[in-house]
Amino acid sequence: MGKLIQRYCLLFYIFPVVMLAQNKLRDHGVEIGVLQPGQFNAITDVPGVQVGHTTKVEGENIRTGVTAILPHSSNIFQQKVPAAIYVGNGFGKLAGYTQVKELGNLETPIILTNTLSVPAAVNALISYTLNQPENENVRSVNAVVGETNDGYLNDIRGRHITEEHVLEAINNAETGPVKEGSVGAGTGTICFGFKGGIGTSSRVLPKKSGGYTVGVLVQTNFGGVMQVAGVEVGKKLGHYSNSFKYSPDGSCMMVVLTDAPLDSRNLERLAKRAMLGLSRTGGIASNGSGDYVIAVSTAEACRIPYESDNPIQNIPSLRNEAMTSLFLATIEATEEAILNSLFAGETTVGRDGHKIEALPKEKVMEMLREAGKID
Repeated sequence: MGKLIQRYCLLFYIFPVVMLAQNKLRDHGVEIGVLQPGQFNAITDVPGVQVGHTTKVEGENIRTGVTAILPHSSNIFQQKVPAAIYVGNGFGKLAGYTQVKELGNLETPIILTNTLSVPAAVNALISYTLNQPENENVRSVNAVVGETNDGYLNDIRGRHITEEHVLEAINNAETGPVKEGSVGAGTGTICFGFKGGIGTSSRVLPKKSGGYTVGVLVQTNFGGVMQVAGVEVGKKLGHYSNSFKYSPDGSCMMVVLTDAPLDSRNLERLAKRAMLGLSRTGGIASNGSGDYVIAVSTAEACRIPYESDNPIQNIPSLRNEAMTSLFLATIEATEEAILNSLFAGETTVGRDGHKIEALPKEKVMEMLREAGKID
């Protein structure tokens, strides 16, 4: 009996590890682009970056959550970071955009959630910021919250996300591997008619290009004609003909972080390239899609103190000529992050019995083999 229990325990601990190892596109032998990913192939390959999730799955109708991205572990309000936001298509409810556009910096963690939970997330970020040491005299907080609409699988009108859920995601944030797929803000999302979710990827530049890291995290909930490594997967699977067999509307939130020293102007240029990564997966930024890119430099030398006796800011920033490699890294990492969200997605049944199937990975891999993309 003891040996039997040991055998079951062994299966319990080994089997999930094997399954998790197959959740990324690259684990199936498909390499996107020419640049190499970092250790975790995640946004957390950028030094100091942390990601946390709160996943809320309850009963038959609640399928939603929160994802928090922290550019560094210090007090972000006191040590702001250069930032920019690019709007690919503006059918969305991104909070905090105008101040980032005006001042060029970020002063809170970045929160992703569902559309009708943006106010709760904003309140949570205000509470989080006001309660941090050194912020006793703060009277204004620019909370940055992005969203996609998970209302097909989730009872979105119930507004089940509370401030506590957001604070939990922030407190859960850590470095290292990032959970992907149907987790956090991606719990109830749909991509190309299949189960989407959270995806992430990274690229590390060669030393001659600065050796900088670019990390991307996405919340995928959009449509188009899906492509994987240039193969027209959506067309071959019948998810597109004379008309779409699913709604191409939705949204994609893209967060691009890098340790390269960049000002807000070049961060906006970087953010624009994420849209090219989205298009390489077959995304079309449809009329009803909120496609936003939040780009941040985490370089310690670029941090902007909340208060300073010196009226002059001396913040290093790469020259324009040094941006090309970072552009390529962003395009590749965004493309792969989106595909990772699909490869990690799980078949989900939610509100009113609605069911969204996971991407049929075996069929996709066969298409890639036939196209000579993998052995």
